[in-house]
Amino acid sequence: MKTPADIHQWLKEQNVAFKSRDHSPRFTAQEIAQVSAVTGYEMAKVILAKADGRFIMAVVPAAMRLSVPRLADILHAREVRLASEEEFAPLFPGCALGAMPPFGSLYGLEMVVDRSLSRHPEIAFNACTHTETVTLSWADYERLARPVLVEIAEPSSHAA
Repeated sequence: MKTPADIHQWLKEQNVAFKSRDHSPRFTAQEIAQVSAVTGYEMAKVILAKADGRFIMAVVPAAMRLSVPRLADILHAREVRLASEEEFAPLFPGCALGAMPPFGSLYGLEMVVDRSLSRHPEIAFNACTHTETVTLSWADYERLARPVLVEIAEPSSHAA
């Protein structure tokens, strides 16, 4: 998965109906939700963490933030920290930094998804760029991503 066109092609090959929306450049998930006509609870924010030295893709709603202590408990990890952009950039060739789609398996990554995202009929996410959002049904996302649903999000006063 390298470009938005690759994501579109892959979704079509999986027989998934999706909507693509172009927008002016936005760099936080909450800003993207606002210009994409979805709520901050339907917009997926992809966060890369390192748990005992291995990369983990954590996906939470844009309107919330990742609880690192909860993630550590769920993973039974001694040390969990957010990965730096320099560390994770090579994992996503062709994707703009911070615009990774929430499909860990496409990148060989273990992935956990906050359960609250499953409470909405649709999920929206970046399509490897800061200028395009893809929206598809939660049912299709669940079928494709096979997410491990956990409680890793907590309220955020600023959902950046």
